Amino acid sequence: MILAAGRARRYGGLKQLAPIGRHGEGVIDLIASDAITAGFDDIVIVVNRDTGPTIQTHVAERWPTSHKVSFAFQEKLRGTVDAVLAAEEYVDPRVPFGVSNADDLYGLDALMKLGGHLSESPDCCLVAFQLENSLVGDLPVSRGTCQVSNGRLTHVEERRNVHFTADGLEADDGLVPRFLSPEALVSMNLWGFQPNIWPLLHREVQEHDFDASPEVLLPTFVANTMARDAMAFTVLETSSRCIGVTHAEDLPLAQFLVREEIKSGLRPEYAFS
Repeated sequence: MILAAGRARRYGGLKQLAPIGRHGEGVIDLIASDAITAGFDDIVIVVNRDTGPTIQTHVAERWPTSHKVSFAFQEKLRGTVDAVLAAEEYVDPRVPFGVSNADDLYGLDALMKLGGHLSESPDCCLVAFQLENSLVGDLPVSRGTCQVSNGRLTHVEERRNVHFTADGLEADDGLVPRFLSPEALVSMNLWGFQPNIWPLLHREVQEHDFDASPEVLLPTFVANTMARDAMAFTVLETSSRCIGVTHAEDLPLAQFLVREEIKSGLRPEYAFS
């Protein structure tokens, strides 16, 4: 499930189709290509009514027809939990599923670990990246730093204005520690869920106060579920670099990093090859 309904205001355009591939492939193209290589059978793309038709046309023109692709519309942009529920009718309720953003290229190792876990384990999971492998460019971003015990997620703390400095990786948000380890594990919203998650997702939306907060987000849902239902989330550490384009200025560097992955044999030159 690829969540592609966001507005990407900081990027200033349709970030899901940002041409980061060697031959102009968009972010969403490379995500889907990696997912298929990793063994995922079907793809559901969650879109909004404004930009959804453009993404649908792009997929129809560029993607192979050998795999099932469905589109779900998120009618009100009320956060990532609501986005997942918008796609519920397109997901077999008996099988586990992965969830990703549409504007971060996670890498084949990350998706292989996600697919492998979902096919072998009854637990939900989070694929975690090393902080230094999650940053592209020098502009500040937000990152969810993970606390892990015995391979299980215990807490995710949002750190804001994270950026490279001469002294190290700094989070200029008033929290401590101010400087973060390059090896710190962070969430990039790459989750694996088991079928028993559906009623809990519905409960989260039903009980959420949208007047106080307009969005209900997956990290908040996971924290609430771990506390309330004692549900375990396995943390899968990946060696992949997460290549995102938070800002328009990130695009040239993202394109360079994708080309370096191709040269290193980490991905094919063409998507879906």
